[in-house]
Amino acid sequence: MSKKMLFIINPKAGKSQIRNILLQILDIFTKESYEIVAYPTQSHEDARRITRERAKEFDLVVCSGGDGTLNEVVSGMMESEKIVPIGYIPAGTTNDFANSLSIPKNPLDAASAIISGQPFLYDVGSFNDDYFIYIAAFGLFTDVPYQTKQEAKNLLGYLAYILEGMKRLNKVKSHQIKLEYNDQVITDDFLFGMITNSNSIAGFKNITDHGALLNDGLFEVTMIKNPTSALEFQEIISSLIQEYPSEHVLTFKTSHLIISAEERISWTLDGEFGGEHDRVVINNIQEAISIVTPR
Repeated sequence: MSKKMLFIINPKAGKSQIRNILLQILDIFTKESYEIVAYPTQSHEDARRITRERAKEFDLVVCSGGDGTLNEVVSGMMESEKIVPIGYIPAGTTNDFANSLSIPKNPLDAASAIISGQPFLYDVGSFNDDYFIYIAAFGLFTDVPYQTKQEAKNLLGYLAYILEGMKRLNKVKSHQIKLEYNDQVITDDFLFGMITNSNSIAGFKNITDHGALLNDGLFEVTMIKNPTSALEFQEIISSLIQEYPSEHVLTFKTSHLIISAEERISWTLDGEFGGEHDRVVINNIQEAISIVTPR
């Protein structure tokens, strides 16, 4: 008996290489008796809409694109009438989510892994009325992923993010933030903050907790206080890269967090613009979705 698959494709993701091997990918799925409905996304949030409206009709939803495309599919799944397993073929620039779950970077290998893999229940973050999979962040450099032109991402990869970030060094701004978590309330001047459920951020694997579990119902939170000198700034960078404690870096785990600011600040969710907010309520929805991962 055939199974039904919704295959959502972002044709603009990465270097658009998916176009050259699309027939081979479809052949892999067809040989496993999948009846495939292929849907190339037409605009921003289109993957979210089609998943929300049609996921309930299928046995499996597969998406090919970057982490932003996956975020849309997961968000649509959270809004769907039925939670269906998700397969992911990474085709973006950094693909942090794929790195965390050891999903192959080669699209054909990723497609084969979906066929031979097994479902993994993964935590999802709620962010006010939105969702994120592996990171919600504000402050220094968080606008780099969605401000960097796609052409630069395709050509330069990680280097594009670094170059774009360097342009912003003279525009560093901190925010007066109140944190409420685990029965604690902390107010301080923060340069950057990230709430993560990942072992890789922007392609770098030393920034988050190596012991992070992706389905334990907890986020890893990193808040960087505003440095008062170049020496303190260098200490912060060294602390993040070399993983040693610093009084300027606050880290903790939590399932629930409220972040309030005196002004509206820009957020990024999974590398895409997440809006401007002066108060966000973040919750971990434990094992909310099912992702097919390699055995």
